[in-house]
Amino acid sequence: MEQVNTYDYIIAGAGCAGLSLLYHILQEPNICAKKILVIDQNLSKSNDRTWCFWENKIGPFESLVCKKWDTISIHHNKLNKELATGAYEYKMIQGIDFYNHVMNEAKQFSNITWKECRITEIDQIASIGIVHWEGGYANAPFVFSSILPIDTLYKLSQGNLEIPFLWQHFKGRLVEFETEVFKPNIARLMDFNVSQHDYTGFMYLLPLSDKKALVEYTLFSPKLLEEQEYDNEIDSYLSREYNGKQYTISHTEMGAIPMTQYLIDKSIAPVYVIGTLGNAVKASTGYAFHFIQEQTHQIANQLATGNVINTEVHTTRHSFYDGILLYILQHKKMEGKEIFARIFEKNNASTIFKFLSNTSALLEDIKIMRSLPTRIFLPAALKVLFRRA
Repeated sequence: MEQVNTYDYIIAGAGCAGLSLLYHILQEPNICAKKILVIDQNLSKSNDRTWCFWENKIGPFESLVCKKWDTISIHHNKLNKELATGAYEYKMIQGIDFYNHVMNEAKQFSNITWKECRITEIDQIASIGIVHWEGGYANAPFVFSSILPIDTLYKLSQGNLEIPFLWQHFKGRLVEFETEVFKPNIARLMDFNVSQHDYTGFMYLLPLSDKKALVEYTLFSPKLLEEQEYDNEIDSYLSREYNGKQYTISHTEMGAIPMTQYLIDKSIAPVYVIGTLGNAVKASTGYAFHFIQEQTHQIANQLATGNVINTEVHTTRHSFYDGILLYILQHKKMEGKEIFARIFEKNNASTIFKFLSNTSALLEDIKIMRSLPTRIFLPAALKVLFRRA
């Protein structure tokens, strides 16, 4: 057995959440010199993710933003609506740039230890958290884990939970045409003119230039597709939209994000769950990056000030709205494409972004709600309300 090592903080998992927490800790003068262990089964990172989010200010990762848009568009049947984002910008960061940025900054700190191994268990004795791996373990008074129990999640998604559980699953391609086909300043946020697979499906198209774009086929549904089915949808879409013109593929990515308010795991001091495991993902949309930054910045501030650690980032009111939408999608009370099309058709982009970021005022929430049919949403709201009571 390796010698037991004691740290101030252990970060289990070096993905978006783990590295975000590390980054925000390093920005806090009171705690940046603490003894920190970061553990992940693979510290050789690849460009496995693309994160998009909206901001109305210069954020901490502005230097990593590879593209931003000031206009978004929504497409559904004859609806082809472009919306200026107003004070907001829709921004893209590539996973590899984020990983490298945080890990390179962390190399300047001699108090950080990196360990590449597979974690076998995380437990605790009294007020000390213990992280085990094959051949060793380490302890700390604060352990932060973002390691998802993927097999457990798949079983949950196929069960009959009272709390809805859908996947946001997708496959994307970075494509490049020989001729100019895209509008570089417009992010096609949702094009519902694709197969819905009995739930909610859309194409997500983010142009990086007039010839190059990230194109993702995305679904909100209980079951994942075979990989070829995503490919078929993207092939058909690009052929239809761009008259069969040829293109090259330089990158692909796939993912599946749980959309649920089911408590996957919970924080019990001294072990705290963060990221997707810690319910940072917005349940109704799958947006994660913005909320992970909010969560991990909050935790770093609490560590620095000596306050009790609270990992919650979703307010009660907005969480209630998420529950209503998930209930409607799960039980097919109204098609997802109709819901989102109505919201974007009847509201400006700034109001929608604030609503989806959990920062909207009550009057703005009411504007959004008035876009939707009361006869469907009121019964759903009552179902969710009594479930939460």
